[in-house]
Amino acid sequence: MAKPMHPTPMLDELESGPWPSFVTGLKRLAEDKDYVVDVLGQLETSYKTRKGYWKGGTVGVIGYGGGVIPRFTELKDAEGKPVFKDAAEFHTLRVMPPPGMHYTTDILRKFCDVWEEHGSGLIAFHGQSGDIMFQGAKTDNVQGAFDAINELGFDLGGAGPAVRTSMSCVGAARCEQSCYDEARAHRAVINNFLDDIHRPSLPYKFKFKFSGCPNDCMNSIQRADMAIIGTWRDNMRSDEALARRWFAAHGVDELVNNVVARCPTKAIQLKDASKVATGATITSVKVSDTQALEIDNRDCVRCMHCINVITGGLAPGEDTGATILVGGKRTLKIGDLMGTVVVPFMKLATDEDREALVELAQKIIDFFAENALEHERTGEMIERIGLVNFLEALEIEVDPNMVACPRTNPYVRTDGWDDEVARIKALKQQQQAA
Repeated sequence: MAKPMHPTPMLDELESGPWPSFVTGLKRLAEDKDYVVDVLGQLETSYKTRKGYWKGGTVGVIGYGGGVIPRFTELKDAEGKPVFKDAAEFHTLRVMPPPGMHYTTDILRKFCDVWEEHGSGLIAFHGQSGDIMFQGAKTDNVQGAFDAINELGFDLGGAGPAVRTSMSCVGAARCEQSCYDEARAHRAVINNFLDDIHRPSLPYKFKFKFSGCPNDCMNSIQRADMAIIGTWRDNMRSDEALARRWFAAHGVDELVNNVVARCPTKAIQLKDASKVATGATITSVKVSDTQALEIDNRDCVRCMHCINVITGGLAPGEDTGATILVGGKRTLKIGDLMGTVVVPFMKLATDEDREALVELAQKIIDFFAENALEHERTGEMIERIGLVNFLEALEIEVDPNMVACPRTNPYVRTDGWDDEVARIKALKQQQQAA
């Protein structure tokens, strides 16, 4: 039996609402663990003073430079001793999840057993970086906990100025919108950078995220230094039977208001079934005997809205792959940044394709390691040195898809543009002939 609980009137308030409370879970763990009792006492103090009392330090496992997040208490008495001595240490182990976050119930039960033995019992699926967060262990228990988790086939994730734990959506395993095998691409990339995960040596963190389609369920465009987002480059597919079934259930008002009107580029029109256009870029599908949708794929920006609404009736094309974006991040030095397109389309269907992705990732990380300032993310480095310089270093040709926003001054002189186009064409012909 653990020691008596500290008074926690403010934390108790968090149990009074209609929703489950983390406080209840901590109290349950505190029935058997003294240091969870003291964690609750320190947390109550933090709520009173509105100040956090955890500080970092140096804690790790043999052979690794990262993966453990040290937490030592700063809440001391007049003699410099911890006020809550059993909560003097409360370290977190970051553990890499499997691609697509697939687990068996057997593995989950074994995780719980390991952390009941070596830690607090508090596990988070998943942290902000995608890791499984085994929260709350004393320094003496960290190595034993890692050894037990490693025996189950799992490894520590990234921490500090290193390649961080990658994330991928459930994708091809369960989702009909998937445009490439996210798990294979994820594994190919992350296996190549294990040393960069375990031994921090970069200017700052670097994150990969893999989303199987433009829905971007991994939020990679906002959060990843290198985002691999599934897409397609041919026409959208259609299934008349499923489209008709959807139309019969929802009607013309829903089709017009929630599909046609919401297309950001007005690529979709509802037409008389006998007047639908034909052409190499047109996808058409009858939703009834008299009405049909006409989609001009030249104007489609892959927002996925129509596909999400009429799932099955409309679907991604068959020539699938991924768009590679670089530089997404949350607020740091220059505010939030979205990823910038560096490769508009890359096939990821074969091992050779995935090797090309790994090679590109290696180039980007090498350039980042050599050119970024300390505590600077990839996006901030690109903002500082210029996208053109970054692309030249990667030997990637400039493409209109890389334009983040149109220039604000529309008055551009076009003198000599035709001559320049002719010069570039001639140069390419010479290169091809050589």
